[in-house]
Amino acid sequence: MPATDALPQAAPSNGASPPKSAPTGAPEAPTLPAPPGESPAGMVWIPGGEFTMGTDSPNAYPQERPAHRVRVDGFWIDATEVTNEQFKAFVEATGFVTMAEKAPDWEQLKQQVPPETPKPPDELLVAGSVVFRAPSRVTNLDDVSQWWSWVPGANWRHPEGPGSDLEGRWNHPVVHIAWPDAVAYAQWAGKRLPTEAEWEFAGRGGLDGKEFGWGDEAHPDGKHMANIWQGRFPIDNAKADGFSATAPVKSFPANAFGAYDMMGNVWEWCADWYDAAAYPEAASKGVCHNPRGPAASSDASRPHAQQRVIRGGSFLCADNYCRNYRPSARRGEDWDTGMSHLGFRCVKDAARATASPDPRAPDARVAPRPTKQSGG
Repeated sequence: MPATDALPQAAPSNGASPPKSAPTGAPEAPTLPAPPGESPAGMVWIPGGEFTMGTDSPNAYPQERPAHRVRVDGFWIDATEVTNEQFKAFVEATGFVTMAEKAPDWEQLKQQVPPETPKPPDELLVAGSVVFRAPSRVTNLDDVSQWWSWVPGANWRHPEGPGSDLEGRWNHPVVHIAWPDAVAYAQWAGKRLPTEAEWEFAGRGGLDGKEFGWGDEAHPDGKHMANIWQGRFPIDNAKADGFSATAPVKSFPANAFGAYDMMGNVWEWCADWYDAAAYPEAASKGVCHNPRGPAASSDASRPHAQQRVIRGGSFLCADNYCRNYRPSARRGEDWDTGMSHLGFRCVKDAARATASPDPRAPDARVAPRPTKQSGG
C-alpha cells in the first residue's frame, strides 16, 4: 500500500484533449557537447557533469536538503516516459505479469508494516492497485485515504479499475507499475532504471540551481510547462493545461536536453533505495561521483516500509498540497506498489549503446528475458 505521504492523483480520464494553445516556449538552452555516436531510437544524450543535487531553498521539503555537489558520467535517457504502447509490446513478447495483476502475498506484505498489524480480510488480498478518486469534500489534507482507494482489478490495462481501458491512451505513460515491473521492462529493452542522481541531472536540463527544469518561474509568460493540477486539490481541478489525468507524452516542451515530461505527468521510479535523511551525510563527503544510493530503505516516518525513490511529481501536484514538479523534489514509494500516477523511463550506458539490437524490443539490446516471477 502507498505511504501515507504519497502524493495524490487527478481525476480519472480516458484522455483529455490537448490545450487549445499548446505551449511552445523552450527552456534556456545550455551549450551541449556532441553525443558519443548515433542516438538509440527514442533516447537523448545526457552529457554528464558536475551539478548541485538537492536544494537549500526554505520552500523545499526536508528530504531535499542540503544541496550538495555530485558528478555523473554521460548516459542516454528515454526522451519520454514509457508509454502504454511500449509496455504492451513488452508484455506480448514475454508474457510478463505485473504485480498489480497478482494477489498480494501477506507473508511478504507483513514485513513492511508494524508487527501488530492484523491480516486484512481475504477479500482485500486480491489483485488490484491504488487509484485516485476525487472526493466531494475533504476534511484533512493529511488523510490521503479520502482520495486514494485500493481497487480490485485496477492495473496497467485497466487504469481506473474494471470497465476502464486504454482506448485513446496508447501514447500516455503506462501507470500502475511497481518497481520490479519497471526493472523487468528495462532489462528486456537492454536498459536500466536511472539512479536518483542521474534522474535529477537529466531533469535539470543543464540549468544548475534553478527551481524548475526550465528556469525559476513556474509558468513563464503564462505558459503551462508541465502536466500538473490547477485549482484546489483534490476537489477542484480547473484543467487549465488541458488535462485532468495523464497526458500524451510530448504534450509539453522538452527540457534543454530534449527530455519530455521530466516534471509532472507521472512520478518515475529510480534505481535507488529511498533514504529520507541521506543528504546531510552526502554533503559532508565533497563531490560524489556516480552515487548509487543507500544499501537499504530508511524513513523515520515509515520505519517498516521498503521504499524506492520516485521523482518528478505528477498530474496531481498542486500548489495548495505539494510542489513536487521540481527537479530536486524526491519521495519514496513501496517497491511493490503501483499507483495511477506512477510510471517510469529508462536509461542506457554509453558503452552499451553499440550492442546488437534485440528485434523484439523497440531499440532494445540483447538482455536476459525476465520470467513471470521477476514481476513479483
